[in-house]
Amino acid sequence: MPATLSPAPPRHARDVLDDLRRAYGECVRVWAPAGEGWRPVLGPGVDGVPGPGDDAVAVPGTDYRLEMAGAAPATVDGAARFLASTLARVTRHDEEIRSFSREISERYEEINLLYSISEILGSIISLEQAAGIILSEVASILGASRAALWVHDAEANRLDLAAVEGGDGHQGPIRVDDPCSVTAAVFREARPVILAPGEVYARGECHQEQPQQGAFLSVPVSYTPPEGEARTVGVINLTGRPGGFSAGDLKLLSAIASQIGAAVENNRLIEESLRQERIVREMELAHDLQLKLLPPLEQFASYAEVAARCIPAESVGGDFYHLFRLPGNRLGVLIGDVSSHGFGAALIMALTMSAVAIHASEGDPPAEVLRRTHLALIDELETTEMYLTLFYGVIDPAEGTIAYANAGHSHAWRVPAEGPPQRLAVTDPPFGIIDRSQYGEATAPWEGGRDLLFLFTDGLSDALERGEVEGERILVDEAARLRDRPAEEIVVRLFARVGEEGATVPPDDRTAVLVRF
Repeated sequence: MPATLSPAPPRHARDVLDDLRRAYGECVRVWAPAGEGWRPVLGPGVDGVPGPGDDAVAVPGTDYRLEMAGAAPATVDGAARFLASTLARVTRHDEEIRSFSREISERYEEINLLYSISEILGSIISLEQAAGIILSEVASILGASRAALWVHDAEANRLDLAAVEGGDGHQGPIRVDDPCSVTAAVFREARPVILAPGEVYARGECHQEQPQQGAFLSVPVSYTPPEGEARTVGVINLTGRPGGFSAGDLKLLSAIASQIGAAVENNRLIEESLRQERIVREMELAHDLQLKLLPPLEQFASYAEVAARCIPAESVGGDFYHLFRLPGNRLGVLIGDVSSHGFGAALIMALTMSAVAIHASEGDPPAEVLRRTHLALIDELETTEMYLTLFYGVIDPAEGTIAYANAGHSHAWRVPAEGPPQRLAVTDPPFGIIDRSQYGEATAPWEGGRDLLFLFTDGLSDALERGEVEGERILVDEAARLRDRPAEEIVVRLFARVGEEGATVPPDDRTAVLVRF
């Protein structure tokens, strides 16, 4: 049945009535109820005539009465039925237009909100600041008393409160595996939840279910990368809307969540980039600081011929060396190699150099220097589960000797002016292997101004890809072949050879020290 027309017909209905008048002339009159009486909506009114006559025909489905002067009853009845069907279609059309207009009007704020969110996310870098503005707008448009954005922390496997707008509520964090949290469930299952006031959400293993205190709407925040599957990165919650939330509210919040998802991912990438940049700067600073711990060789230029090079595998490493001018025109030479590299090894390296410097400067013999150094390092070595090889020798040209203590550092050689090189053998195991109350000491001959002390770490010999034994032999033979050359030239030649042959070897700290004294 067509909808009943009001006394004031819609514009399109009036157009139909005008078409009827033009077709049938002034003989057509249509009446509509008006209060206690009638009024003509088509055709001229007649003074003294209160309403339609007895021959007027009701227009089916409407309150109208149709009169056609001089027309047969069958004609009037047919015209009334045709008019009724036409008016019904026109009325439905007008109602659809009004309904669509109402929906557009009602959704205007929501459409404008989505546009505003795009502008906010495009102009504000800070996720917290952007989310705060967005949540304020969302809460206002949807009539929520509180809006909250929870962002996933993958490392801690929890949801952190990134932004909140409105009244009191849980501040977090929320464990992703929390069986009693609706927010955690929305994140895990990647599906929205709408709860009316007093409604209970089934929480599976949770035995603390309570009725919802107010209306609640929660949607997952997802991010879809250019390649790969979508992943959930957070959750948006709205609470406290009088009358509850609708399916339309869910659609709007889901659209907002998809925009925020990209912002959350962009924020994560920015933070990761800044963190990496900060780490790089810190590593560069640590690299510079560690190199400054090594002694400047220029200060020995008038005392001895010294050349050395230390190249960490990373920004910082565990290889180190040191030299000490000692009373009696003697020279102390130290080299060490921590079992690892990176920050942990660099810490052991710094502690070792500090301890050796203290005891060597007091003129202690090599064995006593190692003993005291080991006592200073033993706790740190046990904590880090690292070990350390260490060679410390004292060259005394007047006595014609080099006295040394060698804790597991096998790459220590005396290259005489003539004849084959001599290994300065290990006297004790590396630091961190076993505790020792005493350290051994050995002595080798030394020809002042002619003999060459050649110390290096296994990173240098291993880089030759010939095995540790063969790599060491190649380096020692090369140093012996070049023994008459300046120490600096020998170091350059050795590292050049390693660079040519060791390009595919996994990097390790590489250090070499040559002394002619």
